[in-house]
Amino acid sequence: MTSIDPGRSSLLELFQEEARGQAQILSDGLIALERAPRDPVTLEACMRAAHSLKGAARVVGVPVGVTLAHVMEDCFVAAQDGRVVLDAGHIDMLLRGVDLIVQIGEARDIDAQTALERDVDAFVDALNARLEGAEAAEAPLSNYVVADLSEELTLDETPEPVLAPSRTNEARMLRMRADTLDRLLSHSGESLVESRWLKPFSQSMLRVKRIQHDASRALERLHETLTETNATQLDARAHAALDEVRRLTAEAHRQLSERLAELENFDRRSTHLAQQIYDEALACRMRPFVDATGGFARMVRDVARGLGKDVRLVIAGETTQVDRDILDLLDAPLGHLLRNAVDHGIEEASLRRALGKPETGTITLEARHSAGSLFISVSDDGAGVDLDALRRAVVRKNLANEDTAHRLTEAELLEFLFLPGFSMRDAVTDVSGRGVGLDAVQDVVRQVRGSVRVTQEAAAGTRFTLQLPLTLSVIRSLIVEVAGEPYGLPLAHVARTLVLPASAIDTLEGQQHFSFDGKRVGLVTAHQILQTAAFEAASDALNVVVIGQGAASYGIVIDRFLGERMLVVQPLDKRLGKVRNIAAGALMENGDPLLIADLDDWLRSVEKLVGSGELGRVGAGAARAAVTSAKRVLVVDDSLTVRELERKLLASRGYDVSVAVDGMDGWNAVRGERFDLVITDIDMPRLDGIELVTLIKRDAQLSGLPVMIVSYKDRAEDRQRGLDAGADYYLAKGSFHDQALIDAVRDLIGEAKS
Repeated sequence: MTSIDPGRSSLLELFQEEARGQAQILSDGLIALERAPRDPVTLEACMRAAHSLKGAARVVGVPVGVTLAHVMEDCFVAAQDGRVVLDAGHIDMLLRGVDLIVQIGEARDIDAQTALERDVDAFVDALNARLEGAEAAEAPLSNYVVADLSEELTLDETPEPVLAPSRTNEARMLRMRADTLDRLLSHSGESLVESRWLKPFSQSMLRVKRIQHDASRALERLHETLTETNATQLDARAHAALDEVRRLTAEAHRQLSERLAELENFDRRSTHLAQQIYDEALACRMRPFVDATGGFARMVRDVARGLGKDVRLVIAGETTQVDRDILDLLDAPLGHLLRNAVDHGIEEASLRRALGKPETGTITLEARHSAGSLFISVSDDGAGVDLDALRRAVVRKNLANEDTAHRLTEAELLEFLFLPGFSMRDAVTDVSGRGVGLDAVQDVVRQVRGSVRVTQEAAAGTRFTLQLPLTLSVIRSLIVEVAGEPYGLPLAHVARTLVLPASAIDTLEGQQHFSFDGKRVGLVTAHQILQTAAFEAASDALNVVVIGQGAASYGIVIDRFLGERMLVVQPLDKRLGKVRNIAAGALMENGDPLLIADLDDWLRSVEKLVGSGELGRVGAGAARAAVTSAKRVLVVDDSLTVRELERKLLASRGYDVSVAVDGMDGWNAVRGERFDLVITDIDMPRLDGIELVTLIKRDAQLSGLPVMIVSYKDRAEDRQRGLDAGADYYLAKGSFHDQALIDAVRDLIGEAKS
């Protein structure tokens, strides 16, 4: 492989950027020219793009790029002069040239660029031949083929610079690492939170001022009383002392008033400045929606031509600002929805004529902001979803029987389209029938805490709407209290909040429900999902948050509603891995931390509780009922034999037993679930028993959890190590027998049920 001179590497990187940018301009322009081949503005834009690319390739020494760009430029000049009218054949050929431009831009060394020469020569010959036929009596385009690359540049072929110099009336563009920008945004968010701390502090100082004012008035009354009643008994020194106290009190009041005024001004300025800094940092993360749509017009055209259809893509809201991270994730789901619209939505031209529709189908891709969210929709003017065919597919795939499928509403039927592996096509083609599609779209949307829904109208088209957060850095949340702790619930996933009277709760097949929008919705406490202290209803009315969609909706009972906030998202430490039911952290305006809930996880947790029959009851007796449930014991041992022996022994006495295969597994378990007792061995891989006991006893939330060590090590020093680490009981396996273990467990936590 022939390496590239290091001195040219930076120029080549700039050329690669230029090649990608100009290729996109050419691709969009060619698709527009297919509809309006004589449009002078589009022809000029394409000619300039090819000309700029030619100049850039010549500057950095990529001759194959010069050859390709030159012949494409001459083609556009011929179209501008009226010597050629660009038809579909020309567009196909020129788009192949755009593909070659992209390949040249991606070539990492000279050998790779040289290897493309044969493809470029073939393209030049083919394009020249087509132009010669079109121009008839005109001079053949071969006369325009690139001259010797060593020739001097003429004035009209002076290349445009690869990187344009900054002008006084244009903004300079700088490169910045993404992680640096993320840190800047995080710090600015923290600064914004800190600045808001001043307001409650200022309010507390106002209370101090009122107290000081009241004290001053009391002193005045005391002075008046003493003056009126004891004037003859007070000497001059007492009068002087009272006057001095009055003077100092007045001065303190004046000073406090001035400082409070200064504090209020500082609070206003600092909050405003922090907000401006944050807004600017956030704006740096935002990019126009058009940045994600570059290849869609070409893709729609190619898929449509492959299927023998004529389809036009309309993009609306190109300037809508989208978070950089969200924008990067949109390519695959939007690409699939657009291919889906071409394949499933738009009808054949003959059928569209019969229906009185234009032969050219239209797909609209739109982005807009509304109600604090980003909405992106893909709609078509095609046939819509065949609901009868969808019902048959549901039955054929054993997802429902015929009676159930017949009773399903349109909205419920359309939800089946998002199931993994679901496809309405029996045969596999290049575009459809693989069963990989809308479920992947939904997965990507859920990754960014969004949602997707589909609506359709028979013979009038289908619309897929993605609701996404404006940014992943800030999230609009409902703040609730659960077991004394605040939690943020992303509003995009909250269907409704309500105060539910206890009389509205019904029990059906052992599970509690209530009526919501004409449907039965299951009820569960957030306490059980988060495995916190048992819920105790304070009154006959319950605070409920409805989450989920359709049949997968549940009412989550919480203690209190604390309001609505914009939260600056603080990602959790990666060393924690995925924390169940929690998505991220944040800071309240007063600086207090809170956790942002992962409501998709909450739904999965509820479904798991329902499936296992462990769903608790909601009501005044819920806490008392929880007390009577079996006490939970975690057995941590790397020996399968010992682990199973202890599990069976304890389970036979009525205890609810879970197991962990080593200390690390046990540590993850106690942080994620509630246990009444941990029984652990000492010698284990990854994390031994002594280390596990130490971690538990040092944790503020777990320090009260009883821990028993059961080990073959029976020396006095081993026992002392365990007890020094914080173990509550040490039992040697050498003297181990069934009753000894049961007695020890009872000593620590009592009977299995109490």
